[in-house]
Amino acid sequence: MPVENTGTGPIPGDKRATSPGGNGPTGGALAFARLSNPATRALAGHRLFPLWAVLHHRGRKTGRALSVPVAVVAAPDAFVIALPWGPGTNWVRNVLAADGARLRWKGRDHQVTDPRVVGADEARPYFPPALWPVAQRVIGAEHFLLVRRSSARRL
Repeated sequence: MPVENTGTGPIPGDKRATSPGGNGPTGGALAFARLSNPATRALAGHRLFPLWAVLHHRGRKTGRALSVPVAVVAAPDAFVIALPWGPGTNWVRNVLAADGARLRWKGRDHQVTDPRVVGADEARPYFPPALWPVAQRVIGAEHFLLVRRSSARRL
């Protein structure tokens, strides 16, 4: 069952550690994100590091080009992106407002469209059985962003 979200803020009842506006991590999660972000950015999107990608999007208010490293699972026609800090983060809201983005994965750019925030039940079939516990326990994602490849290619 999809999680309903208009892209205007956090989903009620989402218990992730987020800032007061629900737009990102706080406390220990923020410290971890700041420490790991440089290494993640350096590896994300590269051919030999398929669990991470770089999502390129535009700010919905500023129009500025932005990018964020994301944990991703690929399917022939879609990508599923884990949302460890929930669907209220600015980058998720930007992608929803723009109805798409560009994803750099395995050294190639993929145009993605039709973004939807989904729950674990809808995201789980996209995950290999060994990766699902990682998404649930290590990354701690309760919500996921499902995006479609604009021109589906075989992996």
